[in-house]
Amino acid sequence: MKLTNVLNSGRFSLSFEVFPPKSETDFESVASAAEEIAKLSPSFVSVTYGAGGGSRGKLTAKLADAIKRDCGVETLAHLTCVAATKGEILSMIEEYKNAGIDNVFALRGDLPQGVSSALSPEYKHASDLAREIKARGDFCVGGACYPEKHPESANKAEDIFYLKEKVLSGCDFLTTQMFFDNDLFYNFLYRLRDSGVTVPVLAGVMPITSAGQVERIVKLSGSFLPQKIENLVDRFGGDPFAMKQAGIAYATEQIIDLYANGVKNVHVYTMNKPDVARRIKENLSDIIGK
Repeated sequence: MKLTNVLNSGRFSLSFEVFPPKSETDFESVASAAEEIAKLSPSFVSVTYGAGGGSRGKLTAKLADAIKRDCGVETLAHLTCVAATKGEILSMIEEYKNAGIDNVFALRGDLPQGVSSALSPEYKHASDLAREIKARGDFCVGGACYPEKHPESANKAEDIFYLKEKVLSGCDFLTTQMFFDNDLFYNFLYRLRDSGVTVPVLAGVMPITSAGQVERIVKLSGSFLPQKIENLVDRFGGDPFAMKQAGIAYATEQIIDLYANGVKNVHVYTMNKPDVARRIKENLSDIIGK
């Protein structure tokens, strides 16, 4: 099933994200955690592109297929192109086709440290990859967006320009990078709609469940951290259980505010943490009606 059917339904949607194992030997333990998350009946489960060299896409396809087949939950398989040849990308698209995957998330991927330009001559941008995926099969294609602008964009206007290009290249929906201040998302969504982009936009929420996450988030994404987050870490960061509870509460508050302000689709970066996904889903049970 194509995810646009879910995202355009007018009902609240809540989806979760998991990541595949680095090697085949770890597949069963990762699949077990992913299936526990899928049993919560999310709108879909997103499976990131693995880090296992030549096998990474195959493990993404295998995990996405297992979730869909064994749990009856729709999946979204990631595909990155930052250092890929055209042959490698076409091979992975065929892998996804053979696995019965209907939905693909097209990403350029992070540049290796010290490299200032994409390594693939065929796919310099995610828009190039989205165009290729659309040309090779009847896929529903998603793309990423940044409420605070992409780190490589000169300004917000340029960022919106390239997002429009991504949509014109075949992206049927967009999912945001994590953000912790909903006003940043509302401002971004207004600018995006004002530019004429009308595809569904999923709000990406990351529950901060440990103090160590904060440093990694700032380093990797550059996301703005409100004072409320810093206060939570200062007060509860030394107690892992309290920090997890506080982080889940903060993420829940974000999601409730998003739903209350008319945002229908929320994507939660729970990664492979069934307990975090479960507690968020329970906190929203009466709101989303499931």
